[in-house]
Amino acid sequence: MSARLSRGAHSVAGQVFALQALIVVLLITAAALALVFQARYDSQRDARNRSLAAAEAFAHAPGLPEALLSPDPTAALQPLAEAARRASGLDFIAVMDLRGVRYTDSRPELIGKRASDISRAVAGESFTQVFRGQPSDAVRAVVPVRNADGDIIGLVATGIEVENVTHAVEGQLPLLVGATATGLLLGTAGSALVSRRLLRQTRGLGAAEMTRMNEHHEAVLHAVREGVLIIGNDQRLILANDEARRLLDLPEDAEERAVGDLGLDPRTTELLASGRVVTDHVHLAGDRLLAVNVRPTMAYAGRPAGRVVTLRDSTELASLSGRAEVARSRLQLLYDAGVRIGTTLDVARTAEELSEVAVPRFADFVTVELLEPVLRGDEPSGTGVYTEMRRAAISGIRTDSPLQPVGDLIRFEVPTAPMAAALDAGHAVLAADLNAAMGWRAQDSQGTRTALDYGLHSLISVPLQARGVVLGMANFWRADTPEPFDGEDLSFAEELGARAAVSIDNARRFTREHSMAVTLQRSLLPRVLPDQSAVEVAYRYLPATAGVGGDWFDVIQLPGARVALVVGDVVGHGVHAAATMGRLRTAVHNFSTLDLPPDELLGHLDELINRIDQDEAGGWLVDGDANARAGGDGDWDGSGAAGEDPEPGAAAGRASAVTGATCLYAVYDPVSGRCRMASAGHPGPALIRPDGRVEFPELPAGIPLGVGGMPFEAVDFEVPEGSRLVLFTDGLVEGRDRDFDTGLRLLADTLSRPGRSPDEAASDVLDTLLFPVPSDDIALLIADTRRLEADRIAEWEVPGEPSAVSRVRNAGSAQLVEWGLEDLAFPVELILSELVTNAIRYGSAPVRVRLLRDRSLICEVSDGSSTSPHLRYAATTDEGGRGLFLVAQYAERWGTRYTDRGKVIWAQLPLTGGAEPQPPAPLDLDALEDMAW
Repeated sequence: MSARLSRGAHSVAGQVFALQALIVVLLITAAALALVFQARYDSQRDARNRSLAAAEAFAHAPGLPEALLSPDPTAALQPLAEAARRASGLDFIAVMDLRGVRYTDSRPELIGKRASDISRAVAGESFTQVFRGQPSDAVRAVVPVRNADGDIIGLVATGIEVENVTHAVEGQLPLLVGATATGLLLGTAGSALVSRRLLRQTRGLGAAEMTRMNEHHEAVLHAVREGVLIIGNDQRLILANDEARRLLDLPEDAEERAVGDLGLDPRTTELLASGRVVTDHVHLAGDRLLAVNVRPTMAYAGRPAGRVVTLRDSTELASLSGRAEVARSRLQLLYDAGVRIGTTLDVARTAEELSEVAVPRFADFVTVELLEPVLRGDEPSGTGVYTEMRRAAISGIRTDSPLQPVGDLIRFEVPTAPMAAALDAGHAVLAADLNAAMGWRAQDSQGTRTALDYGLHSLISVPLQARGVVLGMANFWRADTPEPFDGEDLSFAEELGARAAVSIDNARRFTREHSMAVTLQRSLLPRVLPDQSAVEVAYRYLPATAGVGGDWFDVIQLPGARVALVVGDVVGHGVHAAATMGRLRTAVHNFSTLDLPPDELLGHLDELINRIDQDEAGGWLVDGDANARAGGDGDWDGSGAAGEDPEPGAAAGRASAVTGATCLYAVYDPVSGRCRMASAGHPGPALIRPDGRVEFPELPAGIPLGVGGMPFEAVDFEVPEGSRLVLFTDGLVEGRDRDFDTGLRLLADTLSRPGRSPDEAASDVLDTLLFPVPSDDIALLIADTRRLEADRIAEWEVPGEPSAVSRVRNAGSAQLVEWGLEDLAFPVELILSELVTNAIRYGSAPVRVRLLRDRSLICEVSDGSSTSPHLRYAATTDEGGRGLFLVAQYAERWGTRYTDRGKVIWAQLPLTGGAEPQPPAPLDLDALEDMAW
C-alpha cells in the first residue's frame, strides 16, 4: 500500500495534483479576502445611504425651521431627534446652527458644543463622509436646513459609528469562513478526481518512464517508410525521421537549422518555408517525385505553432510528373508574361518584351512584326488584307539569325504561307515541319533555304489582335529544340499572343494620346518671350514620360517696365490637362492686361474657374439628355460597337473639373527693385542673392484654384540688384523616390553654384534633379533681375494748381532733350498736358509725374484718386472730352493701373518716334489744359 502511495506521489499525476491543490488554495484565499473587503465596503456604503436619507428626512421635516428659530431649540428638538434616531437605527442625530453648535445629540454632554468639518454643508451642499475624530469615528451625513425663502438656517448631522459598522462585517465572517472551507474542499476533491483520471491514463508513470516511452515512439517514427518533418514557426527544422533524411538527402546536423540552410533545391526550400497547406502535392526533388502533405501543428507549452510535413516517394509516377511540370512551366511562363510584358507604355519596347519572355522557355527564336500605324500610335484599319508589316523585335538563343533584322519590311504575299493564313483566319497557325510548308518556302525561296539550313524546323504564327483589330504578328520558331511544336503549344502561343496584344494596344493608344497632348501642350506654351529689360530669362519644359500634364510658365510684359513671371500646374495628365492649361494661361494673360495685383488676379482666376466648372457640368448634363433623346444609350462597353465612346475616358475628360490647378504669379518692378507675388497652392520661388545665398521666401500657401471661398494673400519684398528668381513646379523636386524637402535641398545646392548664366543654371538644375523616368511635368523659369538705371528715370512732384502744368511740360521737354529724344517732344508734351491737367482737376493730391526711358518711353501720371477715366468720342458741340482721345492717338499704348493709394495713368511711346499722326495745324498746348476727359 505504501509503495503504491509512493509511486503515485512521484508520478506525473501526483505532481499535477500537488500543483492543482496549491492553485486552489491560492484562489480560494484570494476570493475570501475579496469577499471580506467587499462586505466592509458594502456595510460602509449602506451606512452612508442610511445616514444621508435620515438626515434629509429630518432636515425637511415640517416645523423644523420654526423650532430652530424658537427661543429654546434644544427643548423643542431633542425629543424629536431621539425618537427619530431610535426609529432609524442610527447612532446619533444632531441639529446644529450654522456655527456647528449642537442643539441636539444622542449624548447630552455634547449639546452646546461645536462640530467640526461642516463648511460644505454651510455652503449648501449635502454630503456623507467617514469622520475621524472626537467624540468617535463615524460614518456621518450632514444636510443643510433651509427656511421657506431657501436660506440656510441650520444643519442636521446623522451617522453610525465605525465600530458598529465593523461589527456588522464581523457578523458575516462565519459565513465567509464556511464558504471558503467548502470551496477548498470542493477544489481539492476536483483536483483529486483529475489526478486520479490522469493516473489511470498514464498508468502511474513518472517522468523517467514517460521519457523512455517517448524514445520508443521515436524509434517507431524512424522505422516507417514515410518521411516526416516538423518545422517550427521560426523556419527551423525541429525533427526529421530517417526516411525524410533519405528522400531529401539531409545532412546529419539538419535539425535546429533554418530550412534555407539545408542545401535543398530552391523549389523544395520554397515549399517547406512557405507555410501553405498542401495535400498530396506532386513535387520533383532531384530525381525523386514526392507526394507532399503539409499541415499546421497546434501550439503547446507556450511555443508558437509550426507545421508537419509528410513525404511519400512516388518516383514511379515520373511520366505524370513530366506532364505536370510542363503544365506548371507553361502557367509560370504565362504569369511571367503578364508581369514582364507591358512594363512601359512604349510600343516597340512592348514588342521586345514579348520576344524576350518566350525565349528560351518556349521558342528558340521569336519575331514580332507590327503595322506601321501601330508603331506611330495611330489607329490601325479594322478591315482589309495585310500584306506587309514592319519588324519591331527579334530575340533568340543565338545572336546570329537567318531572320530579317528589326526595321525591315516583312511582306505576306503568298496566301498559303503560315503568316498570311493566320492573318486571314484570325487565329494562330501551326507549321510543325517547315520543310513541308510549301507556301512559306514559295514566299522567299532563297531566304527560306537559308533558314532551313540554319536549323529552323517548326513555326507558330499568331496574329496580334485587340478589340477585334489586327495590330501585328508574332512568330515563334524552333531550331535547336528537336521537338516540333504541337497542338498544346499552339493553344499556349495563342494565349500568349492575346495577352501581349492587349499590352501593345495599350501602348499604342498611350503613344497616340501622349503625342497629341505633347503637341497641344507645346503649342499652348509661349514660343517667344517678350522683349523686355526687367529680367534675363531662361526656361525649361519637360513633359512627363507617363503622360503630359498641365504645367505651364509665362513671362508677361507689364506697363511701367515691369514684368510678370508665372508658373502653374494643372492636376492630371493627358489632352484634357493640356487644354485646361491653355485656358488658364489665356485667362492669366487677359487678367494681366487689367494690371491687377497678384492676389486680386488669382482671385479673379479662381472665380473664372468656378464658373467654367459649373458651366461645363451643366453642359455635360445637357449633352447627355440630347444623347438620350437621339436614341443613344450613352454607354461605352469597349467593344468597338455602336454606342462606343471614341476613346476610353473621353466622357470623364469632358466632365472633368479644373479644380486642383495651382499658380504662382509674381510681378517684378525694375524701377523700385521690389517683387510682389501670390500663390494659389503652388510652391514658392527660390531667391538667389548676389552673394550666392539661396533662400525660399515665406509665401502664404493659398488654396488651389477652383476650390473657392478663401481670399489670396500677396507678399511684397525687395530684390537686391543682381539677384536671381527661380520659379518651378513640384515635378522638378518631388517624385516617388524623393520627398519635397529633399528636392528643395538639392535645388538650393545646385543654384548656389557661382558664375552660371540663367541658361547654364537651368541645365545644371535638370542634370541634378531630373528623374530617370519623370512621372510629372517639369516647368522651370530662371530670371536674373535687373534695375533700371537712375539716369533713365525722371520724376516730378506736381502742385495742385493749373499753372504747374506748363512747368511740368517744359521739364519733360528738357529731359527728352537730355536723353536725345527731341523727336518725341511734341507728343510727350501733349500727353503730359492732358494727363496732368485732368489729374489736378479731377484727381486728388499727391500728383506725380514720371518718365521712364526703357525700350520705349513711358509717361506716368499718378494721383490719390481711384476715379477711372474712359475713352469716348466727343460731339462737335462738346467743349471738352477729347483729352484721352488725343492721348490714345499719339501714344502706342495707354492705360490705368490702380495702386494702394490711388491710380497711375500711363502712356507708352516708341523711342523711334513711330508714325504718329500729324495734326493739320499746330495745337495750342496751353488751351488743351482746359479740356476735360
